[in-house]
Amino acid sequence: MSTTPAPSALHGVRFAFGTLTVLPVRVHRWDRAAARGGMLCAPLAGAVVGALSAGLGLLLLFLGAGPLLAAVAGTAVPAVLTRGLHLDGLADTADGLGSNKPAEDALTIMKQSDIGPFGVITLVLVLAAQVAALAEAYGDSWARGALAAVVAGTAARLALTLAARTGVPAARPEGLGAAVAGVVPVGAAAGTVLGVTALAALCGAALGAYDAVRAAVAVLAALAAAELLLRHCLRRFGGVTGDVFGALAETAATTGLLIFALGR
Repeated sequence: MSTTPAPSALHGVRFAFGTLTVLPVRVHRWDRAAARGGMLCAPLAGAVVGALSAGLGLLLLFLGAGPLLAAVAGTAVPAVLTRGLHLDGLADTADGLGSNKPAEDALTIMKQSDIGPFGVITLVLVLAAQVAALAEAYGDSWARGALAAVVAGTAARLALTLAARTGVPAARPEGLGAAVAGVVPVGAAAGTVLGVTALAALCGAALGAYDAVRAAVAVLAALAAAELLLRHCLRRFGGVTGDVFGALAETAATTGLLIFALGR
């Protein structure tokens, strides 16, 4: 049996799927090179999550369900495939930001196992917005709803690629945030953004020119919203954490879905 080491690109794919999903992928390397590859492959993991979300939504529509039920199922899939870690990170980040305490105290609040009022309110509003927006997209057509699910899932993880760029520090010396903070060169992050945006537009073009533009705008708007949150977190916490990455993903996904619900 061959014992040839797996190519470094494969380690990046494993890192992305092994850390960002619950899919049965074993991560063999946790060094900075694997983390860099993993964060560059994060949109690929997001596309798979989005495709599975769209698949369940389309199955329910085929079986006679309405757009709302398809949207609820489509929103549940990413939560299940991440064990709710991104939603948990969103809630913890909301509690940390809402506490209005100094960075060290806010980070301590975020590490606690319970969820405070800011976290609960944020979770309810974000999930409601995701379901409502996806239901609007499915109400337009099954194809537009599926496109929205895939684009949102991809953009959510693309936001993590951008947040892991060089120059963005970790708020703590341990945890996932420290493992991936600053691992992606700025040029590589920018190239990934351009590539994903172009692919989103290409997929949207299958439905028409308007959907091509909307898909591209959805990606860029998702990244812009995540970037605003990232900069706020950097000011408040002094860096990123695993919770902040989760919050960025949910913010990007929600924004992307909202773009598909507008301008019908």
